[in-house]
Amino acid sequence: MLIVQKYGGSSVANPERIRNVANRIVKARNEGHDLVIVVSAMGDTTDDLISLMKQVSNNPSEREKDMLLSTGEQVSIALLSMAIKDLGCDVVSLTGAQVGIKTTNIHTKAKIASVNEQRLQLELDQGNVVVVAGFQGVDDDNNITTLGRGGSDTTAVALAVALKADLCEIYTDVDGVYTADPRVVPEASKLPSISYDEMLELASLGAQVLHPRSVELAKLYGVTLQVRSSFNFTVGTVVQEGSKMEKDLMVTGVTQDTNTAKIGLFNIPVKKRIAFKIFGALSSANINVDIIVQSAAHNNVKDMSFTIARSDLQKALRIIEWLQPEIGFAGYTHDEDVAKVSIVGAGMISNSGVATMMFEALADNDISIEMITTSEIKVSCIIKDSDAAKAVKVIHEKFQLDQI
Repeated sequence: MLIVQKYGGSSVANPERIRNVANRIVKARNEGHDLVIVVSAMGDTTDDLISLMKQVSNNPSEREKDMLLSTGEQVSIALLSMAIKDLGCDVVSLTGAQVGIKTTNIHTKAKIASVNEQRLQLELDQGNVVVVAGFQGVDDDNNITTLGRGGSDTTAVALAVALKADLCEIYTDVDGVYTADPRVVPEASKLPSISYDEMLELASLGAQVLHPRSVELAKLYGVTLQVRSSFNFTVGTVVQEGSKMEKDLMVTGVTQDTNTAKIGLFNIPVKKRIAFKIFGALSSANINVDIIVQSAAHNNVKDMSFTIARSDLQKALRIIEWLQPEIGFAGYTHDEDVAKVSIVGAGMISNSGVATMMFEALADNDISIEMITTSEIKVSCIIKDSDAAKAVKVIHEKFQLDQI
């Protein structure tokens, strides 16, 4: 059985944990499995590198930022491979470039374009456990690129697709997918299984257990994912098509996303192509816009609000300031003190009143809603950042998700 395993930064945060992961890998290898291991940087290494970067440059190029940040995973794969070798198991460590991961040329947010699996297959055929640096690849000009936060999940799924692996296991510091973050809601329930669509929504809306792009890729190619803890051998959560949970629950999970900021534009002239100009400019700068609310026109002007990642706020504000003379809106404002709280569940499609229950839970606890967006299987509300944790708890309780 060919298994791709991914270990996050908390799983390899120190030498003791690296040795623990090595023991787990060798155990699986001795059970007869072929293994490709994808590893993130140790613990807070990426944050430490970013802090170091800021001490030497106020405006580093994104190319050099990728060159710096990619080193974290190289440390992890070398140390883990040493630990595996000491246990008597043949192993080789490879960077993203050595594995043949080709990406787009958008530094710090690159996407995987292709994987040349020949080197991987050669090493597997020679009996090696292959330890691969997650989060990275190279573009067509052989520049090192990184995939953005959580990119190691995407690396693991992409390798599983390329190798036609039987299973892709994602190891983290929690032992599965929960109805809410257990650190926020201790009563949260672990889900035995969840559908790709529900997991994709949860991941996109702030659940940090899996990266959204990894779930999207797994769904596209039918890769079975299993989320497990690297600290125990408890059965985790299976992510696959056609989860039974879709039929049993109106709401599968509650999430919060505090990496959110809101921008408001006032008195925008009612003209053609205005929305295209605004959001086209943001898109060209690789800024993803989430919720958009536009008021009805009055006196030939209208207002518009939208949300973006808080980390993109300053870049977005520069673009808005640049657009103002061309478009002619009267002014703009922004707010970083907001968060997005969401509910997700395939059962919403066949059950009315789900959104009302969410709004009631917030209203009963004096939590004001600033913006709302919905889809067939989700409802999201923008609220004050300071209310986010409380909102998750009261919504979770409203839907009795602790009783699963």
